[in-house]
Amino acid sequence: MDISIFASLVAILSLQSSVLCSTTSPSNITDYLSLLAFKSQLKVDPTNVLASNWTDESHFCDWFGVSCSKRRPRVTTLELNDLGLRGTLSPHIGNLSFLNVLSLRNNSFYGHLPDEIGRLHRLEDIVLAYNAFEGSIPASLSQCQRLLVISFEGNRFSGGIPKELSTLPLLNGLFLGGNELRGSIPPSLGNISTLVRLGLEFNNFSGTIPTELKHLSNIRGFNFLASNLSGPIPPEILNFSSLAQIWLSGNALSGDLPPTTGLWLPSLQKFMAEGNQLSGHIPSYLSNSSKLTQLVLRNNMFSGPIPSTLGQLQYLQTLLLDKNRLTGQIPREMGFMRSLNYLKLRNNKLSGTIPSTIGQMEMLQRLYLDGNEVEGSIPDEICLLKNLGEMDIHSNKLSGSIPGCIGSLSNLQVMSLSSNMLSSIPTGLWSLDNLLFLNLSSNSINGTLGPNLRTLKLLGSMDLSWNQISGIIPISIGAFESLTSLNLSANSFSGSIPESFGDLITLDSLDLSQNNLSGAIPKSLQALSHLTYLNLSSNKLAGEIPSGGPFANFTAQSFTGNLGLCGKPTLQVPPCTNHESKHSGGKSYLLKYVLPATVLVAAVALLLGLIKRRRQTHVERPHSTDLLRTVEHKIISYRDLQLATNNFSEGNLLGVGSFGSVYMGILLDGTSVAVKVLNLQNGGALKSFDAECRVLRAARHRNLVKIITTCSNKEFRALILQYMSHEYGHEGRVSKEGDMYSFGIMLLETFTRKKPTDEMFTEQLSLRQWVKASLPEVMAVVDIGLITSEDGGDITATDDNLLAIMELGLECSQDLPKERMNIKEVVLKLNKIKLQWVNSSLGKNTMEFVENSKRGNLLAMMVVGLGMLKGTARGENLHNKSSNCEAEQDQAAGILPGKLPGEMIGSCSSVL
Repeated sequence: MDISIFASLVAILSLQSSVLCSTTSPSNITDYLSLLAFKSQLKVDPTNVLASNWTDESHFCDWFGVSCSKRRPRVTTLELNDLGLRGTLSPHIGNLSFLNVLSLRNNSFYGHLPDEIGRLHRLEDIVLAYNAFEGSIPASLSQCQRLLVISFEGNRFSGGIPKELSTLPLLNGLFLGGNELRGSIPPSLGNISTLVRLGLEFNNFSGTIPTELKHLSNIRGFNFLASNLSGPIPPEILNFSSLAQIWLSGNALSGDLPPTTGLWLPSLQKFMAEGNQLSGHIPSYLSNSSKLTQLVLRNNMFSGPIPSTLGQLQYLQTLLLDKNRLTGQIPREMGFMRSLNYLKLRNNKLSGTIPSTIGQMEMLQRLYLDGNEVEGSIPDEICLLKNLGEMDIHSNKLSGSIPGCIGSLSNLQVMSLSSNMLSSIPTGLWSLDNLLFLNLSSNSINGTLGPNLRTLKLLGSMDLSWNQISGIIPISIGAFESLTSLNLSANSFSGSIPESFGDLITLDSLDLSQNNLSGAIPKSLQALSHLTYLNLSSNKLAGEIPSGGPFANFTAQSFTGNLGLCGKPTLQVPPCTNHESKHSGGKSYLLKYVLPATVLVAAVALLLGLIKRRRQTHVERPHSTDLLRTVEHKIISYRDLQLATNNFSEGNLLGVGSFGSVYMGILLDGTSVAVKVLNLQNGGALKSFDAECRVLRAARHRNLVKIITTCSNKEFRALILQYMSHEYGHEGRVSKEGDMYSFGIMLLETFTRKKPTDEMFTEQLSLRQWVKASLPEVMAVVDIGLITSEDGGDITATDDNLLAIMELGLECSQDLPKERMNIKEVVLKLNKIKLQWVNSSLGKNTMEFVENSKRGNLLAMMVVGLGMLKGTARGENLHNKSSNCEAEQDQAAGILPGKLPGEMIGSCSSVL
């Protein structure tokens, strides 16, 4: 077929002799025909750039993506990145004998890489990353002796790494990560003395790291992340003066780290070896790497003490040594690490006290010491950590009071001190306005909470269970408007349940069991529509159990151990009389029914109560630590935002709405952000903020723009989001039409996995134009991950529905505001799409459909879209609401180059 194509092209060429005589010569006709052969193999050209530009109306050296030599018109560069091209690579590519650069990054090329690629003897860079090439890597590449860079990551190449590549004399970058390569790493790669970077991450290799790599004297970076490697780390590969980065995480490497002899690593900046089986002591020679910024050895089997010499690492920002078997005390010298912002020593066997020098870590944002045997009191110097946002020291042996100065940590969002022996809560704790998560359970805290408890409006979870707190429950807790989980169980609270708890409309878990609460269950709790877990057992409550709202779903376990309650027989309580229904909990009921109870029944009840107080209640409840799901997110202060937005100047203003203003800013680390500042003078602003947070919490997809964090105090509240270009609003005004435009673009962005700011989009080609030009061939632009089932097959009966979604996105994002659909029309159409698609996919087997995660993703995104639109229909602006609050693991702290399985500590889930 290739020969016939080539012959046809020659025939066409002869018919255009008048054009060719003036634009080509015998030496470059081959280049012209080779480019036409390349074009002929393309099945999809969504931007239409090759169809409209690669024509005889211009010389082929002027075609898009083509560059030629100046002395004679021979093709030297073919660069067609990020265009969504789909097809195979023509073997005639091998005829471009003057080609220096071949770059087709981030397209959808598939099939095998032709052996003819080896004819390109002048080739220096070949970049085919993030396509769908498969089969073996051709050994003929070794004939391209001028190669400097081979970039094949993110494809489906299989087989082994060709040994012939080791004969390339000039190669300095070999990137084969994210494929399906197998076998062992060829020792002969050590012969490429010019190699600077070697990336083999996320493959299925076997065997060990070859010792022969010691010959790579110019190497600056190894990346063997999650490559199924085993055995020890060869000491030789850690003996390079040029080595800056080592990525070994997620393998099965074992043994001790190499001994100290001859190892200096003066250029080392990142050493990542988490998730292996490494043992022995952490070597002290790491302190010689004075440029080290990230040291991650977590989840191994290291033992012995933490080297005190690590305190010499002045530039260290991330130190993760958790989930090992480390012993001894936390070295005082660690206080000298002034640049450290992330310290995780959790789940070891550390003892002693928290050193007072910890207060010198002025940049520290995250502190995790939980799961050790640390004792003594929390030092007052911890209050010097003004940037601290997360503090987790639970499950230790701490005693005494929480420092009274704790209220000075104004940026603190997460505080977990549970399972210690702490004795009191300072009043300053209730001034932590940014606090999102508070867990002080299982301590020895006594006294009362006090009637004037200050309201924490952002607090999402509070657990004070299993302490000795007495007195009444403060009614001010009812003003904790963001609270989703409240646990005050196993204390000595008395009095009644506050009626104000009915105002906690976001609450989904409430545990007040094992206290001395009396009176009736407030009817106001029936308004808590999100409440799914309730435990009021083992108290002295009386009167009728409410039956409305969430109470219709609760069982007898929620109310057991309250002798004065009455209600439905299914709740295993006596029925209520009319008098009791009207006067629930009155004295007449107690005198008539409770006092005549037999001494035997009372004795048995008392015995059961005592037993229950000595062990946790049999009612299953969510563990507090399960609620700590904060993503590794940035801690951004008000001062940071002032600097980023030039003190919120008009020059940075993107738009103004009734509930606030949006500013563009650049943080100190260069990150571009959009800062949505709430207008607190507007009475509906707080409700708008909460509604927006609820929408963002519902958005869980990788294609949506990411929220970074929030910043708030008494006088200021703002959302900090990833900055989007003016694709979302050319005139900088917030309006209903602008909301529709934002929603339309969000639909296109979500289902294509492309952002408006993607490199492939220019002034001549936008995301919207790209999608529009591709229709009705919807599969050419849709994210293939949404149409592929778990077993690799295609999902059927979705083409028409996906096409309808794309058309809806285009209609909502019309250039002229008047031409855009209104909210009601969009809701109706999206509902119709959802119903049609569900019906066509489900048939009668609903559960089979729901369990299919890929289809579930599609349905979930449509539900999110409907939720957003319904919010808009109530007058809530949708502007800049597209956000991905998905947890980002340690990648957000910059310690992983790509996503790896691991613990997720959430930010947006807590914030929202």
